[in-house]
Amino acid sequence: MTMTTETLVYRNPLLSAADVADWIAEGPVQAADAEGAVELRSAGGPDDHFTFWCPEEFGDRIRVSWDFSPTSEPGLAMLFFGASSVAGGGIFEDGLAPRDGAYPQYHSGDIRTLHVSYFRRRWEDERAFHTCNLRKSPGFHLVAQGADPLPPVVDARGTFYRIDLVKDGADVRFAIDGLPLFAWTDDETTGPRATSGRIGFRQMAPLVARYRNLEVHALS
Repeated sequence: MTMTTETLVYRNPLLSAADVADWIAEGPVQAADAEGAVELRSAGGPDDHFTFWCPEEFGDRIRVSWDFSPTSEPGLAMLFFGASSVAGGGIFEDGLAPRDGAYPQYHSGDIRTLHVSYFRRRWEDERAFHTCNLRKSPGFHLVAQGADPLPPVVDARGTFYRIDLVKDGADVRFAIDGLPLFAWTDDETTGPRATSGRIGFRQMAPLVARYRNLEVHALS
């Protein structure tokens, strides 16, 4: 049996807005201090969503984990990971189409990425049946789905939940508070797989949520 070794390569306590001062915003992100966490919300209107990119790039085999607490809904929370340009470079290279937080720019544009939505409360049908969705871009491919155990804000009452995402090459696993929710292997029938690249938080307005204790481990 092969043992996997994990090495911490990035840690951000997310204790205050100062901890995300070097993050890259696409769309109207408002970051605020929130009792030992960073609270994120849209600074725009009800359809002004955003993506907030970590300034680091990571390899093809990583574990990403963070604490998440929804404080006002409706809305939606998501993580992009393994994000790079379709041409193989970085997502901020010259020549790529501008991005301002509008979702089609990410799911059907010129970047290759995976993204998991794990607090899907934006639309009525999402609130009626809670799921966590894994999609692959470009192409908006729904490649995996699992149950969403997160309660509504009224019942969460400020609780932080530990989100855990593993991208081990072609294999993806997702869990919340240690509960496995889905596992998927990319066989590339939907196009070339995402490899190394960026991670970024995305929220759909008007969600307000708090984040803390972000860690990225390299797997070997």
